[in-house]
Amino acid sequence: MAPPDDPAPREDDPGDDAEERGPWRRCVVTRARLPKEQMIRFVLSPDRVVIPDLAARLPGRGIWLSARGDVLEKARVQGKLVGYFARAARGPVTVQPDLPDTLRAGLSRRFAELLGLTRRAGQAVAGFQKAREWVRDGRAGLIVQAADGSEDERARLLGGRDLPVVAPLDAASLGAVFGREHAVHVAVTPGRLADALRAEAGRIAGMALPGPASPGGAADRRHDGSPGGAGGAGDDKRTGWPDVPANGQGVDERTG
Repeated sequence: MAPPDDPAPREDDPGDDAEERGPWRRCVVTRARLPKEQMIRFVLSPDRVVIPDLAARLPGRGIWLSARGDVLEKARVQGKLVGYFARAARGPVTVQPDLPDTLRAGLSRRFAELLGLTRRAGQAVAGFQKAREWVRDGRAGLIVQAADGSEDERARLLGGRDLPVVAPLDAASLGAVFGREHAVHVAVTPGRLADALRAEAGRIAGMALPGPASPGGAADRRHDGSPGGAGGAGDDKRTGWPDVPANGQGVDERTG
């Protein structure tokens, strides 16, 4: 899906103030129009503090930023980030100095919460053996692997099948979702929750700063290592899942 035609922005461009509708939004830094799933929404608190709205549900006019760590970091280092938000808000604002870290932590927590919801809905299993059974039986539409997992183990799990793989969390964080010490492999059934997990993993990958790649990586990838596309990119979808605790209770599974 291609973005709508968008001439070069002007200083009086009303795009930031336009009514929020449709799947596209404009980044206040780059001025590019992107699908909402590839961006982060912000709103102003009553005292004009810029607040991340990761679920895109808070009231008020949204201010949108590309979910890209390099964009955020460059604007912050150049001392222009407050100015970008102030321009969009048409007035003075306060931006938390730890905003990048807050966003990355919030997105990771949100992914864990969504994965916990997926588990409770019976649409996700953890452990190599159970995940491999779902893959073999054609029940898996998405694989979530620990970021510190092995590429060789991922290939053995998939057995040559072409499935999207995301790896936004480490084994300890994945394990916490399933009420265990650690988890490396998770299989998820196809559907709306799997699509939402891919979209969230894409935002986490985008917010990562350049540096040595972690095993598996956070980006959405196919089993052969080729990009699997941005989950949900271009679709006019709202995830709309409730805020739920990430940790499961009473799950007794072996990783295999």
